[in-house]
Amino acid sequence: MSKIKESSTNFANKQALMEECPEVYAANIIGGQWSLVICSWLLNGKLRFGELKKLLPTITERMLTLQLRKLEENKIVKRTVYAEVPPRVEYELTAIGYELGPIIKQLEKWGERHKEL
Repeated sequence: MSKIKESSTNFANKQALMEECPEVYAANIIGGQWSLVICSWLLNGKLRFGELKKLLPTITERMLTLQLRKLEENKIVKRTVYAEVPPRVEYELTAIGYELGPIIKQLEKWGERHKEL
């Protein structure tokens, strides 16, 4: 994943839009196909990395790791590491992450209706 140069006009435009429009800010946080799918699976409860990978067979481990880190950084997902051998790591939605539930369901309904056009 390449980052946008902070000195670019594109970066400045994105920053200005995110500051002015809460919907753009939200879309930037949960944007991308994998973030929504990961959150949608986590709505059912805690999952381990391997379980998520099995539920998303076409995602690479690297992309899953990057998406989980981004969601954790944005406080949508909580990562819990258990001191066991072998180490066990679980991912779950935070309180604000669970608030995405109705939004994800609405997007799903809208997507189904739009497909029929």
